[in-house]
Amino acid sequence: MAEPVVLIENIDVMQKNKLVLTGVNLSIYPGEFIYLIGKTGSGKSSLLQIIYADLPVEKGIAIVSGYDLGRIKRKEVPFLRRKLGIVFQNYQLLEDRTVEENLEFVLRATGWKDKKAIKERIAEVLGEVELISKLNFLPHRLSGGEQQRIAIARALLNKPQLLLADEPTGNLDPETSNGIMRILFKISQEGTAVLMATHNYNLIHKFPGRVVKCEEGTLFSHTNKVN
Repeated sequence: MAEPVVLIENIDVMQKNKLVLTGVNLSIYPGEFIYLIGKTGSGKSSLLQIIYADLPVEKGIAIVSGYDLGRIKRKEVPFLRRKLGIVFQNYQLLEDRTVEENLEFVLRATGWKDKKAIKERIAEVLGEVELISKLNFLPHRLSGGEQQRIAIARALLNKPQLLLADEPTGNLDPETSNGIMRILFKISQEGTAVLMATHNYNLIHKFPGRVVKCEEGTLFSHTNKVN
């Protein structure tokens, strides 16, 4: 069996000196699609922050893409994040740069130098989200759904082992949300693990995946049926 991309055993999650989650256990394997659900303030975003090393691990074991988060040095964090893709509810695109310039900025910031390789990788990820025709558009000329697809393309640039998506459909209408979900599921089917925090249980019924829930201060595994 493949090694897990994420292995979390008995960690506590702290946010501003407040205990948010305790005794958390979670394993994520390549190609899995996992929903992270729970009420607002239940710890979903804090758990994602643990995984991308924005919050420290002070108890238990947390290994992500080969990095021990309990021992990771600050200078190693950017290298961990190159193995992760992160998609937020708000697209966080650079408004004064074209789609191509937004993506090129990320590649150059993560060590890419070859112009031809950069152009080829940008074309590849835009092809994956079906937006190659928007290469020279500024973000304000794109719909919300298109901007989120560009944000997904940006997250895929460095071929991540794990894609973290924090309410990626939160600002989108149902039809557009379905399109985003189809892209995310395709990504998981191609081998990248996806962990998606959401409040939208309708999506879980339409696009079944493994469900874990933040509730009563810890993390529970659920069946695909959610209330």
